[in-house]
Amino acid sequence: MTLEYQFKEPEVTSNKKPPLLLLLHGIGADENDLYGIHPFLDKRFFVVSARAPYALPYGGYGWFEIYIEPGRVSINGPQFEESRTKILRFVDELISAHDVDAERIYLCGFSQGAMMSLSALFSEPEKFAGVIAMSGRAVSELAPTGSQTEKLKGFPILVTHGTNDPVLPIENGRATREILSRLPVVLEYQEYEMGHEISQESLTDVSNWLSKKLDG
Repeated sequence: MTLEYQFKEPEVTSNKKPPLLLLLHGIGADENDLYGIHPFLDKRFFVVSARAPYALPYGGYGWFEIYIEPGRVSINGPQFEESRTKILRFVDELISAHDVDAERIYLCGFSQGAMMSLSALFSEPEKFAGVIAMSGRAVSELAPTGSQTEKLKGFPILVTHGTNDPVLPIENGRATREILSRLPVVLEYQEYEMGHEISQESLTDVSNWLSKKLDG
């Protein structure tokens, strides 16, 4: 497989293939990080928590490295693009390996994982049924324009962000809302009185949003 991961099979099954929920963690974490939220999610999901491909010098993993210099923050662009490609390939591998429903693939990312989730969506929206971006930022340069936006018509997206976030301040969440509002998606945007984290309130909203999408 393209990425290391752990998974949880659905506890509630039917005669249909199970929907897939792919979790993408933030920088400095690993596949164990977001995996911890699975007990609070809809039991119909086949849940996969993936490990980002790049081991970081200070520990943990990242989808791309970030460089902080006086007055300037930059990212490793080639790593970003490679991770985006790997996520898309990994989805295909999961469909084949675990026989999940290719028509019900959901992405849920936190922080850097949220950025990757939205970027993967912008690349191949036809692969996904819904995306959740928690405490992240959409890359405006990657957002589709013109006729390309037609593929996103009616696509469901949930964005959550903390008003007290010291890592990616709330301006990032609001910028994401602005970027996505220019697209023909069905956007739900929620702010919470929390930091760079997943609160119980935000997790409940995420879980309810996912369940409603499955109930469709």
